[in-house]
Amino acid sequence: MVFAYLALGLAILVLFFLNRYKRTLHLPPGPWGLPVLGYLPWIDPKAPHESLTALSRKYGPICGLKMGSVYTVLLAEPRLIRQVLAKDAFSGRAPLYLTHGIMQGYGLICAEGKLWREQRRFVTSCLKNFGMVKLGPKRDKMEEKILEAVSEAIVKLRERSGDTGVDPFCTLHHCVGNLMNKLVFGKVYDEEDGVWRWLQHLQEEGVKHIGVSGPLNFLPFLRFLPYFGRTMESLVDGKLKTHEIYKRMIQEHQKNPIEEDNFLAAFAREMQARHEIGDPGSFTEPQYLHLLADLFGAGTDTSLTTIRWILLFVAAYPQEQDKVQEEMDSVLSGKDLTLEDRSQLPRLEATIAEAQRLRSVVPLGIPHGTIEDTKIDEYDIPKGTMVVPLQWAIHMDPRIWPDPVEFRPQRFLAEDGSLSKPEAFLPFQSGKRMCVGDELARMLLFLFAGKILQSFKVRLAPGSTIDLEGEGGITLVPKPHRLVFAPRPSA
Repeated sequence: MVFAYLALGLAILVLFFLNRYKRTLHLPPGPWGLPVLGYLPWIDPKAPHESLTALSRKYGPICGLKMGSVYTVLLAEPRLIRQVLAKDAFSGRAPLYLTHGIMQGYGLICAEGKLWREQRRFVTSCLKNFGMVKLGPKRDKMEEKILEAVSEAIVKLRERSGDTGVDPFCTLHHCVGNLMNKLVFGKVYDEEDGVWRWLQHLQEEGVKHIGVSGPLNFLPFLRFLPYFGRTMESLVDGKLKTHEIYKRMIQEHQKNPIEEDNFLAAFAREMQARHEIGDPGSFTEPQYLHLLADLFGAGTDTSLTTIRWILLFVAAYPQEQDKVQEEMDSVLSGKDLTLEDRSQLPRLEATIAEAQRLRSVVPLGIPHGTIEDTKIDEYDIPKGTMVVPLQWAIHMDPRIWPDPVEFRPQRFLAEDGSLSKPEAFLPFQSGKRMCVGDELARMLLFLFAGKILQSFKVRLAPGSTIDLEGEGGITLVPKPHRLVFAPRPSA
């Protein structure tokens, strides 16, 4: 009984100070919430993007609410997002317990301030050196690596499909993941390798648990409850075991330095150079391990998920698949697809873009955090606010995209048939913290989607039902499904 009275008293105090705080600041409009919990009880944990989009429709493109202990502002208008995320005041990360508690400010995704700026410059420089450029021999080397992964995927899909089809997830996870293994660690795994299978499993679990809607992010005291405690323990244990694997890779590199372009080798060289001059900066072992995890995880998950959505949508809309393949047959005349063909295949590019729009891989964007008191239009935004660029709300706005739930690649085609991407299309977000590997992702998506569609007619498996809603986590992923990959005669 004493604890009940204490809890009631705490709730009354929180509500009192919240009301007083709201009177002193001109905050954005938004819903009221419960003491301590805020609006969390009304957010669908399986589809938080839909719950928050409904709020933005009701309260406007700038909406404020409490999510547990975190004051949150939703942005649901492309002009606002581009303007706001370009400002230094919004370049922090949201104060979420899992990301801050587990990542401790290391890596790139959760980093802030000087460490983030220094590491982003390093990653950007590496990507350009590896071939994330528009033209030149470096890009050709990057293209070769991607095409090697695509070729393996095509062979495996042809072998595994048959008349009853196959869920392409495992095949694509292996091939896209191994491409990222090569770029990040300088090594690849056999498909049946035990360590590789464990790393894949761990990534799948992490994507499910570290979601923006997870209550543990906003109510840290929940970690003392058995269910959430086990989740936290699993995530921390997985991180530590992954780091042990990375440490062994680093030790192997020290014994036999890897000359090929990869982040593990590049970081080692930079860290040694910094230590020799007595100024290591952010090039430390904890940052080393967290950065490798960020680069592999983010690079694999987003690209893999997007490819899966593209294949699922062209199977569900065969008439759109036919248009892409007719264009490729006409332009390529039987030759193999390359990056040089991008400008001549607007229908393929439009199909990729429409899949990205219709199923935003990160429907809540990557939440930002304010590093100082600031403003958005006439509203006060306190330091430590979580700012959510609602990609789902923008990409599904009927005022921008008529009949937004329909798969219509022609939305991205101008009257003359050329590719046209509106300002409201934000698959890689915007501003100072937009996706650092956006151009690499475009290369990868074009080659994977294009080569697979050049090689196969992709159909739904006989008797299978289709579900295009997806499952939420960090990313919005397709539910398990089976597709038939029937070889095309022209391939």
